[in-house]
Amino acid sequence: MIEAMIAGETDPTKLAALAHPRIKTPPAQLPEALRGRIMPHHRFLLRLHLQQIDALDSALGEIDRAVNERIEPFRTAVELLTTIPGVSELSAQMIAAEIGTDMSRFPTAAHLISWAGLCPKNDESAGKRRSTRMRKGAPWLKTTLVQCGWASVRKKGSYLQAQFHRIRSRRGAKKAICAIARS
Repeated sequence: MIEAMIAGETDPTKLAALAHPRIKTPPAQLPEALRGRIMPHHRFLLRLHLQQIDALDSALGEIDRAVNERIEPFRTAVELLTTIPGVSELSAQMIAAEIGTDMSRFPTAAHLISWAGLCPKNDESAGKRRSTRMRKGAPWLKTTLVQCGWASVRKKGSYLQAQFHRIRSRRGAKKAICAIARS
C-alpha cells in the first residue's frame, strides 16, 4: 500500500476508508488531507528511505539468524533463564553470552554479583562512610539485569515485586531496583 502511494497509484478515498473510526477529522475532509502535495522528488526520496528500511530489516534478519546459530549450545540455559520473571528471550541470551554456562569460576553467587558490578562499594575510612555507588563491572550484564529487574517488578504478586516495594519505601526506587537486579 505504501509503495503504491509513493508511486501515486492509490486513490485517497481508499486510504480514507482505512482510517480509524474514532478519528476527529470529518470523513469528507479526510481524502483531501490524504491527497497532499507529493511531488516526484518527494516520491524519489520516500522510495530511497523505504529501500534503506528494507536493507536494515534484512541485515537485522541475518544478525538474528547468526545469533540463533551461535546460541544453540546454550539453548537449555536460555530456556531456564526465561522462567525468571522479567527475563525475556533476548535478555536470557544476553545473560548467557556474558556469563556463560560454566559457573565453577564463581565460588559463590556473591562473587558473580561482584563481577557483574551489582554490589555497592565499601568506601569507609576513619569511621566516615563515603560513596556507596555500585562498582564498575560488566557493563552489558549490569544494564541487562537492571532492565530485567524493572520488568520483574511489574509482575503482579511476585516475590521480586514485594521485595522492590519493601526496599523502595526505605531506600528509594533506584537502590531498590539494584537490589532486585542482584536477586
